[in-house]
Amino acid sequence: MLAWNNPKIHTPERRKTWLACESHREHLSEFLGVRGFLKDVVLLKEWEEQGG
Repeated sequence: MLAWNNPKIHTPERRKTWLACESHREHLSEFLGVRGFLKDVVLLKEWEEQGG
């Protein structure tokens, strides 16, 4: 799961999420990363355990 936000429109603590399979995770991480949007990449199970 990729946690991200757009700092131009979201507050710093806001996290939007994208679910991605292993084969697409890297591409989506790069897409969000070059824009400065990517905040974290975690397994969905870990995110749920953290109360995400």
